[in-house]
This record gives sequence, structure tokens and C-alpha cells, in this order.
Amino acid sequence: MIKIEYPQKKPVIRRTDEKDQIFCLARKRWVILTPEEWVRQNFLLFLFEVMKYPASLIAVEKQLMLGELKKRFDIVVFKNDQPFMVIECKEMNVSLSQKTLEQAMRYNINLSAAYLVITNGTGCFVFQKEGSGFSMPDEFPAW
Repeated sequence: MIKIEYPQKKPVIRRTDEKDQIFCLARKRWVILTPEEWVRQNFLLFLFEVMKYPASLIAVEKQLMLGELKKRFDIVVFKNDQPFMVIECKEMNVSLSQKTLEQAMRYNINLSAAYLVITNGTGCFVFQKEGSGFSMPDEFPAW
């Protein structure tokens, strides 16, 4: 497991008559605040502020097809116009399991990213594609 050092900066939240909302820096709009969205937005801040990943090369909650099924990935980072990293976020009380990794791996069938990341905000596992398998690097991939 890789320890994530989150920045001091926190996501912006607003309360409306209907529901709490959080501002997504990648999508540049307000979205409903859910436990998973909280993790996703804090992880995006980590990517932008700590790792210096460019926001313009990050896609959030986009649709992809898995056979006949329509699915939505959490975060994909692009590099050289190709998917570089697939990030699957779970809410904090969900343990990171083989099932979580398999979900990210299914998304990666179409994307072929070099890295898979699974996180619940407190834990983070990184997997690097190597041939037909994956290894687990000791550090989060630098930009």
C-alpha cells in the first residue's frame, strides 16, 4: 500500500436547499457530494497539487463500453494522448479488495493504461502493467 500525503488545500463544498455539492476541479462544475465523490475530489487534489499532474489531461466519470454494457470510470489520466493511469475510487468505509482491482482491470481492457490505482481515500494500491501481468511499485508514479 502506498501512503498518500494529501495537500492542505481541501475541496470546496457548498450547501444548497436540495443537497450538499462539491466543486470538481477536473469537470469545472458542482456535483452532488457523496462519500465516493469526497474521495475522488481529494484524490484529484493530490494529483494536481502534490504530484503536479496537469488537470487538462485528466478525465473524470466518462462513459466507456464493456461489450454491450455502458460503464463509467472514476478517473483516467492521459499522457501522450494515450491512457496512462486508471483510478478507481471507493468511499472510505469500503475496503480495497480483489473485486475493486478486477473492476479497474475490466475498465483497462479498453483503455490499456500502464497503471491501475485503487483507493478509498485512506489506502491506495498502485499496479504497473508489465507484460501480461502487473507489479506493485513502491511509490506513486511521477508525472
